[in-house]
Amino acid sequence: MKSIFKYLYIPLIFLLFCTGCTRNFDDINTDPSIVTEPDVRFLLTYAENELMTYQGTEWVWESMEHLMRYTQHATASPYELSGNVNRRYAAFYSNMLPNLEEIRRQIDERGDSENYQNMKMVTYILQVLQAIKVTDMNGSMPYSEAGLGRYEVKFDPKYDTQDLLFSTWLSQLDQAIQVLSTTDASQQESYGNADMYYQSDWTNWVKLANTLKLRIAVRLENQDANQAASIFQSVMQDATGPIDSDEAQMMYTNDTYTPFGTGGDINYRSTRFGVQAMVNFMKDTEDPRLAIYFEQNDLVGAYQDSLDANGVSLPDFIDPDDPLIYYQGGPADWTVEPDKATFLSNPLVVGTNRYFLISALNRKFFSPKMDGATGVFMDVVASYAETCFYIAEFIAKGYAGGVDTKGSAEDWYKQGIASSIRTMNRIAETAEATTAFSGDGQALIEAYQNHPEVALDGSNDLERIYIQAHLHFLRQPNEGFVFCRRTGYPKSNSSYFPREEFNEMVPRRFWLDDPGEVNRTNWESAMNEQGFTPRSQDVQDLNAERIWYDQNAPAFGQGQ
Repeated sequence: MKSIFKYLYIPLIFLLFCTGCTRNFDDINTDPSIVTEPDVRFLLTYAENELMTYQGTEWVWESMEHLMRYTQHATASPYELSGNVNRRYAAFYSNMLPNLEEIRRQIDERGDSENYQNMKMVTYILQVLQAIKVTDMNGSMPYSEAGLGRYEVKFDPKYDTQDLLFSTWLSQLDQAIQVLSTTDASQQESYGNADMYYQSDWTNWVKLANTLKLRIAVRLENQDANQAASIFQSVMQDATGPIDSDEAQMMYTNDTYTPFGTGGDINYRSTRFGVQAMVNFMKDTEDPRLAIYFEQNDLVGAYQDSLDANGVSLPDFIDPDDPLIYYQGGPADWTVEPDKATFLSNPLVVGTNRYFLISALNRKFFSPKMDGATGVFMDVVASYAETCFYIAEFIAKGYAGGVDTKGSAEDWYKQGIASSIRTMNRIAETAEATTAFSGDGQALIEAYQNHPEVALDGSNDLERIYIQAHLHFLRQPNEGFVFCRRTGYPKSNSSYFPREEFNEMVPRRFWLDDPGEVNRTNWESAMNEQGFTPRSQDVQDLNAERIWYDQNAPAFGQGQ
């Protein structure tokens, strides 16, 4: 990891270049083609775009190589952790925070700054969104003093503890909600379409802020369930509330962005396959997302004639009478079931034919321009389904405390399922990948909601809510990892949806490299305060030495 000094120093140089002494920059002052005060609207656009586009390497090196294997959303051959993970940290300090702070600086220095307060509040919401993701895998981080190098020549920011970070973020979100909810919009300037997510719809920004409060609440629960309940209640009491529709969720679409490139980078090093526990559950429940998430194997068409002609039988783990035989998952840990794992990298040879038996993750769903295809990349940043499942979870746990939750746990659960299916279908349609339906899909969705293994029946309702959240998070790997880490679900030995045996040790955090002499003292203090072994990239340490909000969480698969 490159030092925090670098990421605070670069913006300072930019600022000095743009706003330095006029005595030394006469040419700049007289040449109108040189920008000395960047337009805050485009600063926001850049930060919003960077929120997603830095993830090109994250998808390849972090999500599919590691997080999605740990959560058992995908299976592939194991790969050791490398310095290619944790790009979220550098991206926050170099690509996002400087622009957001510059927006606020320019607004504060305006004589009519009161007309720009909504624009200012949006920067805090966007900042908190990425900062939560940074702390998820790093714990303490520079925040309250981060960025002061630009304006106060301070290059040794302290590392705020995680409990302080969450307190700060809740305050910032509450302030943003209050301002955006009460300010007369007709008197406010806006980003207009330069706001690529919400086009300056302040109500949707309030909804996002409330959903981020729920993200914080679920993370705090294992440390302070009462605080989590209080945050949940405050969100439900807010006049606007959290994300409450597909239209209000935070979506990203970019025709030129290709996180896996235009070739076969999604297959880099290893094809990623479906895990049998997930594939089997989705088959058993007739989940409409099955065809969206996974590709069909080669057991289609006249394969049976070829088998009969050559006297070859399918492996024992495949039921020849399975009506969905063309979807097969592989073991999450290849060492546990080597007889199945062999077919993850090798086909079944039948005469001159070769049949690959295990279903890969739907590659066009993630990489719509793979091998010259013409689909468009769309992704979900903060979703309605995620919001619904958090609310359903908290109601089921009795955290409402008499607050009007605007529906029961079942109501929110069903809305979450419906939105997840619609959203995944929309992403697939945009990517020109396999879809589950055309039209509104309502009949298909209702059939799934009412399936006996999906509908809440009073016996294992919380587990069913958890599993639907887990299925949804296949497209949000960081949230999927946080979910599995905080809940311990899917649960080992569950008769409903089990976590498979997984002998590989799972790191519960990443590491932060020594930032260099300029801020080594604060870094070492933060590492020691958290009980981390400084400079260690050993998986045993990364598993045992947990970040603060993870300290009371169960082991993977050991949920209650």
